[in-house]
Amino acid sequence: MMKFQRAHILICGGTGCASSGCKEIETAFKEQLTKYELKDEISLIKTGCFGFCEIGPIVVVYPEGAFYCQIEADDVSKIVEEHLLKGRVVKDLLFTEPTTKEKVVEYKEIGFYKYQERIALRNCGNINPEDIEEYIAADGYQALGKAVTEFTPQKVIDIVKDSEIRGRGGGGFPTGLKWQFTADSASEKKHIICNADEGDPGAFMDRSILEGDPHSVLEAMAIAGYGVGANQGYIYVRAEYPIAVQRLRIAISQAREYGLLGENIFGSDFNFDIELRLGAGAFVCGEETALITSIEGNRGEPRPRPPYPASKGLWGQPTLINNVETYANIPLIISKGADWFKDLGTENSKGTKVFALAGDINNTGLVEVQMGTTLREVIYDIGGGIPDGKAFKAAQSGGPSGGCLPEEYLDIQIDYDTLMDAGSMMGSGGLIIMDEETCMVDIARFYLDFTKEESCGKCVPCREGTTRMLEILERITEGNGTPGDIEKLETLSEMIKDTALCGLGQTAPNPVLSTLEHFRAEYEAHIYGPECPAGTCTALVKYKIEADLCKGCGLCKQACSVGAIKGDKKEVHTIEQDPCIKCGACIEKCPFNAIRT
Repeated sequence: MMKFQRAHILICGGTGCASSGCKEIETAFKEQLTKYELKDEISLIKTGCFGFCEIGPIVVVYPEGAFYCQIEADDVSKIVEEHLLKGRVVKDLLFTEPTTKEKVVEYKEIGFYKYQERIALRNCGNINPEDIEEYIAADGYQALGKAVTEFTPQKVIDIVKDSEIRGRGGGGFPTGLKWQFTADSASEKKHIICNADEGDPGAFMDRSILEGDPHSVLEAMAIAGYGVGANQGYIYVRAEYPIAVQRLRIAISQAREYGLLGENIFGSDFNFDIELRLGAGAFVCGEETALITSIEGNRGEPRPRPPYPASKGLWGQPTLINNVETYANIPLIISKGADWFKDLGTENSKGTKVFALAGDINNTGLVEVQMGTTLREVIYDIGGGIPDGKAFKAAQSGGPSGGCLPEEYLDIQIDYDTLMDAGSMMGSGGLIIMDEETCMVDIARFYLDFTKEESCGKCVPCREGTTRMLEILERITEGNGTPGDIEKLETLSEMIKDTALCGLGQTAPNPVLSTLEHFRAEYEAHIYGPECPAGTCTALVKYKIEADLCKGCGLCKQACSVGAIKGDKKEVHTIEQDPCIKCGACIEKCPFNAIRT
């Protein structure tokens, strides 16, 4: 007979916490629970990602919901002895709000979580992703049962259409229309694909859902299969996600064992199964036609469209492709109805969106907010503001395909159309925050370097155009820019946008165009100064010693490996520019903050 469990210990088992020691913490808890004979009355559960990756490893203890962060194995005995045995929350291990400097006990009261609306992430951090019964206990597979036993396939599609959900993978195409197009395509064989080839720098939304709630994606794919008339699904996930791959394999096996994948699902005549396909990490395979080509066993390269995958996709047969986050919303839409979903968000962008919040911000990690939430609310209410009291400079949304928005856009609503009108895009959900010390020309160079390296090379505009743009940007950041470079960048950008084969190539110039629009003066300073206003581009930085602050202590001179600093003891020192390599060692050593750039 099962004994009553008076407490649950949830340990984050996502990639971030796994890399920082969650396995050792789990082992330490097992040892302590055994030591104090608590194994039968306290449950120890490894979950998926809690989202607050900045402060992992994370441990949450219920029923109090005490949120312990940056835990080490040595802290476990203290939690067991103080919290579980004596009932006293260990305050020094709790999260400290960066704005108020106050300790917060319950995680739902932390600003990072308080202002979120978690739908796609609803189960991440709350259940054991390797136990199908925990997913079922959280109403899992009810939507599939409802769809198969109560609805016609067209009814399922109508609900998705009525919800007005748009694809969360980047373009924001209406999901229901894509389902309808696939259903209307005549064929004996159709396919469902989950695009889990998440390649944007700093983006890990899909990975976290697969690690923390894999069954939600399996259930949604089965619902989609029933709706459009497909009996085979494929999850295309990059091999660099080993935890996600492992948990998907476990989930698929469990779903088959429970009769939720396979033949005669819920006693009906509906058959559906799912297989995994591992990608090799090519960014271009996030584009749906390149992904299809890769699954077919060929080099991942995009195809001209039309025909679209809904009519001619995998092996020339109708294929429905959605990304992980889109699928994660589907079970709740089927269970709660289209009207419930439409009550969230804005007029043209319904529901919520998951963002990977990173960069110069106090609270980094995954956040899910209603469409229409302002950029300011995300940065300051959820993100805790900019570290060290520095000023906000820009936010880059949409990954390499997106754009940079300056301070005047802080109160912009986050939705598909508003971001597009502002010169950026939603993309898959990367959101990089930059402070006053960020060079926007260098940011454009970084993203062009990424897209140039990741170009599949099939079309000339992307292959050669991004190469030429990168060459210009590198010259500018190295102090060798020339008059006319800005105009060349604009001409190349428009040419690539108009003629590249796929969406990834067509959007590659966006970071350059948006930084030119909002930060043109920085480009001009680099070319005509030449100087880097942010002090980031090393070739354009000049180190100098402020005479009124220098005490002649000689520490900077001792730190300089190239002998660029001159001056006798107790005399004002100077820096010779030609030998200076701008390594920053002198700045680090100066106790009087006398060296400036």
